[in-house]
Amino acid sequence: MHVLLTGAAGGVGTLLRDLLPALGHTLRLADLKPVEGGLTFDLRDTDAVRAAVRGVDAVVHLGGISLEDTFTNILGSNIEGTYELYEAVRQEGVKRVVFASSNHAVGYTPLTGDLIGSDTPTRPDTYYGLSKVFGEGLASLYADKHGIETVSIRIGSCFPKPRSARMLSTWLSPADCARLVHAALTTPDVGHTIVNGISANTRAWWDLSTARALGYEPHDNAEAYAAEVGELDPDSPDAKLLGGFFTTL
Repeated sequence: MHVLLTGAAGGVGTLLRDLLPALGHTLRLADLKPVEGGLTFDLRDTDAVRAAVRGVDAVVHLGGISLEDTFTNILGSNIEGTYELYEAVRQEGVKRVVFASSNHAVGYTPLTGDLIGSDTPTRPDTYYGLSKVFGEGLASLYADKHGIETVSIRIGSCFPKPRSARMLSTWLSPADCARLVHAALTTPDVGHTIVNGISANTRAWWDLSTARALGYEPHDNAEAYAAEVGELDPDSPDAKLLGGFFTTL
């Protein structure tokens, strides 16, 4: 597939722009920051976004602010920018989007010991998490109203390896992230589907059945790094709520 990758200069985007081509995808890169061989524009630039979308088969939308920020900044980058992206997709006739949602869309979900499904109600922990709730809602609207299919991936923690004890539960390895995005791009008839995005972690908090239904088969397990990151403090926010320390911001 010919895929527009927004947020290509960011952490996850940098990983995917090396991994997705090996799975058969040709990438058109875009970001607010310059990226070699890519397009540089603000997601609120209607004409630039539409030009970037023109001619592609699908969009992997990672663009926007990836941490907590002021509401004004989140509004412009993550909310208005995502709206402009979906409008461009609609106008240009693109029928598939993979939307990078986040665990922070459901960050106030208590950790009770039961696996958390992808159907858990939204409980954002920050303005950032709230913007991901908006993106999921926008994807649902455009699926029902305009036939644009989206897989919204509630990404846990996508880094080359876990950086904390919390990530023994939330880690999504780069290779598994690419596998999940590939499944989200190629599985037919998804409408708007929300999936959890983690690897096959021994200490997983999330249920992966909806992701597996797309054909996703994770290969990696954060447990391999347990000795490096230590154990989770049971009294910390990371042990009580899915969003962890984001709930304290």
